[in-house]
Order: sequence, then C-alpha cells, then structure tokens
Amino acid sequence: MGEKMRVVIVGGGAAGYFAAIASAERLGAAAEVTIYEATANPLAKVRVSGGGRCNVAHACFEPRELVKRYPRGGRELMGAFHRWQPRDTVAWFAERGVELKTEEDGRMFPVTDDSATIVDCLTAAAARAGVRVVTSLGVRMAEAAGGGFWLTLTDGTNVRCERLLLATGGNRSSAGYTIAQKLGHTIEPLVPSLFTFHIDDARLIGLSGVAVENVTVAVQGTKLRESGPLLVTHWGLSGPAILKLSAWGARELAELKYEFPLTVNFVPPHNRDSLLRELEAARAKNLRKQIATWSPVPMPQRLWERLVTSAGIPATTPWTGVANAALATLATQLTAAEMKVVGKSLFKDEFVTCGGVRLNEVDFRTMGSRQVPGLYFAGEILDLDGVTGGFNFQSAWTTGWLAGQDMGKPETAPA
Repeated sequence: MGEKMRVVIVGGGAAGYFAAIASAERLGAAAEVTIYEATANPLAKVRVSGGGRCNVAHACFEPRELVKRYPRGGRELMGAFHRWQPRDTVAWFAERGVELKTEEDGRMFPVTDDSATIVDCLTAAAARAGVRVVTSLGVRMAEAAGGGFWLTLTDGTNVRCERLLLATGGNRSSAGYTIAQKLGHTIEPLVPSLFTFHIDDARLIGLSGVAVENVTVAVQGTKLRESGPLLVTHWGLSGPAILKLSAWGARELAELKYEFPLTVNFVPPHNRDSLLRELEAARAKNLRKQIATWSPVPMPQRLWERLVTSAGIPATTPWTGVANAALATLATQLTAAEMKVVGKSLFKDEFVTCGGVRLNEVDFRTMGSRQVPGLYFAGEILDLDGVTGGFNFQSAWTTGWLAGQDMGKPETAPA
C-alpha cells in the first residue's frame, strides 16, 4: 500500500469546502483531506449571505454573459465557467437533496429560503467524503519542501502535505495573503468592493426603506455608470445599482477616498428634456390635481413628494400653478439629482474584496500555481470578484471544484 495523499485546505468557506469535497470524493481512501479553519465557525459567510437565505448562484447559464458580472477576473473565468457553471452548481446540490429556485431577478436560493440548508448540505457532503474539518486552528506559515509543504499551524505545531489549497477569502487580515506572498506570489492591493454610499442630503432624510425599482447612477468625472434597483437607507443609498457601481469602481473610488459627486436618474430611460415634455403634458391634463399627490412617472409617493418640494414647489400647489421654470427644475431633480458621497459601509456581513493573488500567476484550468507545484487557490483570495446576485459564490464553487479535481487526480498521489 502506498502512502496516502495529504491534501490541506486553508479556509473553511464556500470555496474551501467545495474543493475539499471534490478532491476527497475523487481520491477516496487514497487521500487524507483536511480543512483548517482559523475561526470556530466554518461556512460563516454562507450562513449570513442573502439575508440568511444564501444566494447560491445566478440563473445565467451562458459563460460569455456570466463573465460580464465580474469586474475583475472575467477573462480568466471564461474557460473555467465552460468546465463548471451555474447549471453544474444546481445539479450538484440537487444530487445531494437540495433544490434551488430562481427569483425574478435571476438570483437562486434554496427552496427552503434558509442558508442552513446549504451549510448542512456542504457539511454532510464533506463528512461523507471523509474530509477532516479542524476549527479554531489556522495555518500561520507554509514552506515548499521536497515535493510538498511543511505547514506551521497557529498552535505552533507542524504538519506535512503534498497538496495545499489557499481559500481564505478576501479578508485582508487572513494569513492566506501572507502565505501566498512568501511562496512567491504577487498580491494586488486590497480594497473593498460591494459597499453602500454615505450621503448626507436633505432629500433623503426620513425616507429610509424607500426603494425605487430602476434608476441610473453615475460618478461625475468618471465613466462609472450603473442601473438597477435603489434603496434609501439611514446613512444614504444602497441597493443593486449602488453595489454594482461600487464593485466596478472599487479601485477608482478608493483613490477618491470615497468622497465624490454622484448623479442619480430616478426615471430612466428619461433624460431631462424628455421628462420635461411628459411633465408639461401631465400639467395640461391634470390642472386641478395637487402636484405632490399625483406623479405621472412610476415612483414611490414619498420620494416624489420630497423631490417636488426640493424643486421649490409647495406640496399643495395644483399642477396648473406650476411655472415652467419650476417644472424644469423638477425634471432636473428627477433625472440628474446631484448628491455628495462622503463615505462607505460594507454591504452587511457579505464583504467582498477587490485585489488578491495576481491572476496571471494561476492556471485557471486547474487553479494551480504557476510558480509553486502543488499549490492551489480558490475563491476570493484571488484578484477576482463579482457583483451582487450570487456571482461571488459561483466563482467560489467553480474555482473550488476545479482545484479539487486537480488535487484529487489519483496519478498525482505519492507512490
């Protein structure tokens, strides 16, 4: 009998578990697969994602379209998504008794609407495959030696392995980046992605919870522009439109120190001139109605009232009493409202990081290091990230599966 292949996964998140399961299922009894998770709570991000429902994936099954949701890493993920994409993710969970459903916006959740379903599925699959999960114990250092690695754990002990996967996520304080760098990899600068905007603007005060179905937001002085739902919060603006803008502009907005002018169009595809014509037509047909109580465009009533008064029009003014200049000001408020962003907040507990291990140093066919044989990467430790909607989990499943498959090749096991 030959010696067992020893595979170590650093990080007990989505990518780490998926890789561990894939490698253990492929190698079977020929392997000893261990996950080291530095905290007491593996799969913690899976548990809190999607408001506790877990946005597992997105119903986008064409790789060319799928990669457009990744501000960083889309080109590299193209080939990877041809090997493992959302359709494969759906099938994988279905085979293990977890059915996913698709919501109107394309996000996919377990039919139970409970992230514990996904956590339990991954935990059970790992146990069935013989994966050893060690919690509250991380890997501090790794040294390549003799066709494998010597690892120093956080309790000071040393372990040996032939294959090493770093899947510590995008947390800048994790040891994954330090280990990767010491093994010869380049770390692209880390900055937040997927964050909400702090805005101190009188037009938003008291409107927390108001949502607009579709807006267009743009950062003045840049090419950054996104569309989608908008949510007013206690501290400013959030929602998919803002989160997508923050993802695509992660580096640019960091350079601006998160202080910049934002333009909001609440009624796309209207521009100022086309909306002004519609407002003039509404005035002609609704002479006696009070302008604040009736909106000719789809918009939450409270927001409409606020924008009317912000245009200098008293709320009780009838449409017939609105002067042309005031109507033009209202059209500007609706299509090109300027707001000053003065800071950011991470999106709930689902932090995503722009930056990480440089992508051209990794073979995306196998997720193996081009510098160090036997070293692999998966998930957000890499310089790749997606917009909100299940795309970051999908890249975790894809890169984890590819890494696990290659680490689990029987022919690579020691004799």
